[in-house]
Formats: sequence, C-alpha cells, structure tokens
Amino acid sequence: MDEVFKALADPTRRALLDALFESDGQTLSALEARFETSRFAVMKHLKQLEQAGLVVTRRQGREKLHFLNPVPIRLVHDRWVSKYAEPWAAALSDLKHDLESTMEKVFEIYIRTTPERLWQAITDPDIRAKYNFGARITGELVPGGAFQMSSPGAPGPLGEGVHLEVDPPRRLVQSMTALWSDEVKAEGTSRVTWEIEPVGDSCRLTVTHDQLREGANDELYGGWPMILSGLKTWLESGELLTTPGSLMYGSGA
Repeated sequence: MDEVFKALADPTRRALLDALFESDGQTLSALEARFETSRFAVMKHLKQLEQAGLVVTRRQGREKLHFLNPVPIRLVHDRWVSKYAEPWAAALSDLKHDLESTMEKVFEIYIRTTPERLWQAITDPDIRAKYNFGARITGELVPGGAFQMSSPGAPGPLGEGVHLEVDPPRRLVQSMTALWSDEVKAEGTSRVTWEIEPVGDSCRLTVTHDQLREGANDELYGGWPMILSGLKTWLESGELLTTPGSLMYGSGA
C-alpha cells in the first residue's frame, strides 16, 4: 500500500494515469509528447507506477504499451473506505470513473497462493461465486466448451460464452456475452484472458478484457477490480468481501 500512496503523491504520475485514462495502451513516445520534461523523467515516473502496480505493460511487436491498472485503488477502498463511512464511497466512485476506459483493459494483481489453488478458485463454480457477485460459472472446461453464468438470486441468466484456450494452471481464454441487462446484451461478445505466473511464494494474475467496442458500456469491465480484490481476499484470508457489488446476487457463501 505504501508504494501506491507514494506513486499517487506526485502530480506528474497522476497526470500520466490521467493520460492513460483518456487513451489506454500508449507507448512511451506518445506519453512523453504530453509532458514538457525529458524522456528519462517520464520513464522514471512510469517505472514507479509499474512498481506500485498502477500501470501494466505489454509488448506489441517492437512497441511497449502502457495500461492503467485500477486494482490497487480498489484494494485501498476495500481495506479502509468500505469499513467506515458511506459518503467516502460516494467520493471514491468519481475516482473509479476516472480510472476506467474502453477497448482493452488490463488488470494485474499479486496473490499469495499456488498456481493450482488460484486456477481452482477461477474455475470452480462454488468458489467463483464467493467473489464474483455471487455468480456461478458452469460448463465443460475444455477448448470449445460452452459455459453459462447464473445465480439463484438473479432474475435471469447473467452471461454465456465459450472456453477458447484451457491450459491449467497457467492460462484460460474465454469469449463472453453479458446477459444481465439489455444494455450489456447489446454490446455483443468480448474476450477475457486469465494468465497465472508464479512469483516466489505468490502468483501474478493478469486479466485482459479485450475485443470491446470503443465506448462500450462500462458495466462489462468496471467490476474487475472488485472481483480481483475479492479473489485475493478470499485466497489469502478465507474472508469474503461485504461491498455492495460483492453481494449483488447473494453472498456466495
């Protein structure tokens, strides 16, 4: 948490996050052009944002792209804000809006667990419901296998899709069509990729939600920080989040 607060304390680093909010997946050159400072200074600020987990990078050919990662902000919220005063949560909602964008979203989080246990938590329907708004995802876990997302507390089906790649316990790629409202249903099919990488006694989990149309409804991807925060909380402590989103379709207990 200290690295997150330290990274956010600098106005240039906050401006870099604002720039990625406006247009996610930018190169160093594109970001450098926005500031009246040296390339080295921009690189140094980006490095600190990466170390704090607020920026995630990805190679695309010869270019290195930078993506905003709001998960650390969500963890700060879940640790303190949701425990105390509801008015604070209202203020944080504006920050949440500022940290979301469209087209392709990349989220990264470190969880103290094994790849096998993390894979189970992602793919087991009963465990998934504990941190995924109470929704269970069922179906045949094989390439080409269809899955459905549902909950007894929901008025109807929540989603459906196909497992495109299944490589336990390292990589899971799924197509997904959201069905929980007419608005998200109209957005059509997008893609979600889960990538697990062991790091010491922990795992780095990267979730990429892409193939979203420009200006897509943010209900499609806005819940990922809360989902991943709940996943980390449950795996590391066995406790469930009590935020409104986590309880949307039941506690999942």
